[in-house]
Amino acid sequence: MATLYFHCVGKQEALIDRSGSEVDDLYDARARAFQVIQSFVKSEGPQDWREWTVHVSDDEGEELLLVPFTWVLGRPH
Repeated sequence: MATLYFHCVGKQEALIDRSGSEVDDLYDARARAFQVIQSFVKSEGPQDWREWTVHVSDDEGEELLLVPFTWVLGRPH
């Protein structure tokens, strides 16, 4: 298991994950990133999340995975 950090980054704002989450592997990290995206999308507010990305990094700050919010949201019609 490893502690990974799920930072959400938009064009003008970054929401830094300071506590991290324990994950088994990159498949687990990807699933956790999807959960993070879903929690933001379900939150109240007029925010359009389509330009945001989850940056998954390890304890040393090395970026391991990028998950665009559009992978969960899809594209607008």
